[in-house]
This record gives sequence, C-alpha cells and structure tokens, in this order.
Amino acid sequence: MSLSALFEQARKIHLTVTESGADQDLVKKGCEVLEKCEDMISKLGLFSSNETKDDISTNNLKYLLVPFYLAELTEKLAQEERIQILKISQAKLKEFISFCEAMELVPQEELEASVQGASNSFADRRALKIARFRRQRAAEAKLTEIKERKERRGRSTKAAALSTPVEVGEDDLLDDDGEEER
Repeated sequence: MSLSALFEQARKIHLTVTESGADQDLVKKGCEVLEKCEDMISKLGLFSSNETKDDISTNNLKYLLVPFYLAELTEKLAQEERIQILKISQAKLKEFISFCEAMELVPQEELEASVQGASNSFADRRALKIARFRRQRAAEAKLTEIKERKERRGRSTKAAALSTPVEVGEDDLLDDDGEEER
C-alpha cells in the first residue's frame, strides 16, 4: 500500500474511533496502520530536522499528524498496563509537539510562555488572545485610515485639476482664417 492510502485508512479509523468509540480491534488496527505510516515516512525521509514549515511540500503536511493520531489511538487502548499505555501516548504527543516546534508551527508567544514557565491558565491564554486581537484591530484601523487618506488626496487632486481655470492664449481666440472669433 502507498503511504497516502495507508494514511487515509488510518485517518478514517481515527475519525471513527474518536467519534463513536469503536471496538478495541479497530483501535489496534489503527495503531498498526499508523505505525506503518511512521515507518514509511522515516524510510522516505519526508521530513528533515533542518527543515521548517516552508520547506515541506503541501502534499506532505498531513503526515505531520501521524504521531498525534497514534498518541490519541494508543490512549484508547484498553490493557492492564494502563500507566504504560499512557506513557507511550504521552511520548508520542511530546514527539508531535517537538516536531511542530522544530518546523516552526508553534506561535512564538506560545513558545515564550512555555519557556518562561508562565502559567498556562485559561485567564492567561485569554489575555494573550485579547492582546493579539487588539493589535490586529489597531493595525487594521491604521490601514483603513491610510487608505482613506490616500483616497481623499486623490479626490482633492482631481478636484483641484478640474477647478483650475485653463488659460486661453491669443492663438486660441483666432479661427482658422486668422480672424478673431466672437
């Protein structure tokens, strides 16, 4: 099977399991298919550690989700060693997050907040979003103001050109025969 076909099969299994909580056989099958995807991605060398999001082919972006899907499906496995399952799932999630950071997919403010050990409370995240929204609105308002000023300047230039009287020279008052027009 091709990587694309395997990934599509895994994506459908992931969707089914997350929406309806399918049986354990389907969860195990999904994990197996995702592990095959991981192997193929590794063998094909689709992603390099020195790449950023701009270097990745658009067609290959979907394969970035393989560790995330695998972590979610692994978490849904029902086995006696529950703590071990959760550790495996956590490792896959950490792999996914690290890869996203390496590919520069994580916003800079999120990285700064995590590096500083800032509280990741709802209130802090909300405050960051509000600040980002306000900066965006201010930039949009400034852009609108600049466009309006440019438009007004263009209109006043046209109006000035239309209101300026055209000076008529002596030659313009003579008809074709050289006689003065009345």
